Amino acid sequence: MTTLTEALASALTRHADHAFGLMGNGNAHLIDALTKRGMPFSEVRHEVATVASADAFTRVSGKLAIATSTYGAGFTNTLTALAEAAQARTPLLLVVGDAPSTGPRPWDIDQELAAAALGVRTYVVGVDDVDYVVDRAVKAARRRRSPVVIAIPYDQVTAVVPEPAAQGIDLNDPSTMRDLAAATMSGAAASHSAAAPASYRPETEATSTEMTTAVQTLVAAERPVVLAGRGAWVSGAAPQLAAIADQLGALTASTALGRGIFANQAFDLGITGGFGQEAAMQVLAGADAVLVVGASLNQFTMRFGELFGEGTKVVRVDIDQVAPPKTAHHIDYQLLRGDAVEVLTSLSEGIAAAQTAPGTWREQVAGLEPGGALRSLDEGSRAEGGLCADGRLDPRAVAARLAEMLPEDRHVTSDGGHFIGWANMFWPVASPDRMIMVGTAFQSIGLGFSTVAGVAAAAPDSTVVLSTGDGGGLMAIADLETTIRTTKSCVVVVWNDGSYGAEVHLYGVMGLDEAPMRIPDVNFAGVASALGATGVSVRSLADLDALDAWREAGAQGTILLDCRISNSVVAPYQREIQKVNGLEVD
Repeated sequence: MTTLTEALASALTRHADHAFGLMGNGNAHLIDALTKRGMPFSEVRHEVATVASADAFTRVSGKLAIATSTYGAGFTNTLTALAEAAQARTPLLLVVGDAPSTGPRPWDIDQELAAAALGVRTYVVGVDDVDYVVDRAVKAARRRRSPVVIAIPYDQVTAVVPEPAAQGIDLNDPSTMRDLAAATMSGAAASHSAAAPASYRPETEATSTEMTTAVQTLVAAERPVVLAGRGAWVSGAAPQLAAIADQLGALTASTALGRGIFANQAFDLGITGGFGQEAAMQVLAGADAVLVVGASLNQFTMRFGELFGEGTKVVRVDIDQVAPPKTAHHIDYQLLRGDAVEVLTSLSEGIAAAQTAPGTWREQVAGLEPGGALRSLDEGSRAEGGLCADGRLDPRAVAARLAEMLPEDRHVTSDGGHFIGWANMFWPVASPDRMIMVGTAFQSIGLGFSTVAGVAAAAPDSTVVLSTGDGGGLMAIADLETTIRTTKSCVVVVWNDGSYGAEVHLYGVMGLDEAPMRIPDVNFAGVASALGATGVSVRSLADLDALDAWREAGAQGTILLDCRISNSVVAPYQREIQKVNGLEVD
């Protein structure tokens, strides 16, 4: 005799590699069944971390993960992280308890409608269709590159699943399966073909004429740049990107989420946008042609429209029908739809046939040498001990010092907030899967601690480095305990400026009352120590020596650096936000 949750757990273990959950009435039996079947399981302390950790796990490993919570309040607690995963196009399975099939109770909500509002589909399992519904949900998650919800009606949790022969279902009969899909899949999911492929393909692909035009544009360029985003990394196109950059003699650059995709950093301009080095961005603005691959070209990447110069020819490769970016100048824009590897391979072949010799522009650009004008960053008041006029640390000096001290084998995960520029500007990463920013797609804060268990599960032998602010840190502090418990080696950097910095540097500058934007100093080091970590209050650069000592002792366990930084230092990307809002700030 097999129950629905036992059958569900068996089906899930065929598709997913790790589960993250918080137990409640609606999913207790499922968690028990998953663990009995050998599914690796990480417990978290807040439901939002079930999804945030599953999201981070997939971004690092490329494998599918399960998040699970109970119904009602447990489900609603997942919604911010679920919205982030939907915006970031992360496939994952959120398996939740739901209202009984006989009808909702006073504490139930329409969970399908709530998920649909985020663009997330719901699949309801029943005793007659567990395997089919799970397979269907997994295919949809992978094809659409999206989270999906699998719902368990509460009164069906321990219901007995009939033996296959007793079900009377011919799994080889397409018409039967279509009828079953219409009967069991909820909402919009029921209207889609049961024969949908497991891998996503664009509805239309670049034509030969479009490819020829793109090749001509790139070969004719005198100052070419290749710009890559996370989509290029996910597609596995790094080798093709490098080959085309070599053919064109192009400089390279990346978005924040694509950082590290180019193994050859000798001709790399770094991150585009407000996290980038100003002189390098000026060089990029002078490019006459830019090949953009798998990058969203959002307002931050585009420097609010200022990234490309007047008349730049932009050839963009994406699997989706993406709109031209908003620019401050006229650009010549062409979109090539298709898989990045396939499109770039065709482009490379076309370039080889059309070229008489490889391009040489990148070899003529000065300042790319180590310490050159296109490499050096403003390290703040490091020469004066790293302190600002208010007696607190300059975050640039802290970030620069940490760059020298953090373990080389690391995965960085970042919360959202004003401080996001420091890690992105000062801490190099080896590849895009080693910099995780869960929260930026939905522009949320408070998901930092919530991601750590996922990163640790995906890369158990690497040091997890969390970068978080005091505001977001307080929102997620329940999962500081999870961080300590689930990591072998972890460094938590809290940028503690006693404020919600992004609001202070925008709405405070506008003249709004700053009292609600301020946070009384919180002793994060003391909280961490109480929970079993090594807590360090960092009030001078010398206090960071504790990280050296921790690393030299084996880099085991969790060390939290409570960095008391000055609120007076504004990140460059925040300056761009001030400018676009009409604020002239010195």
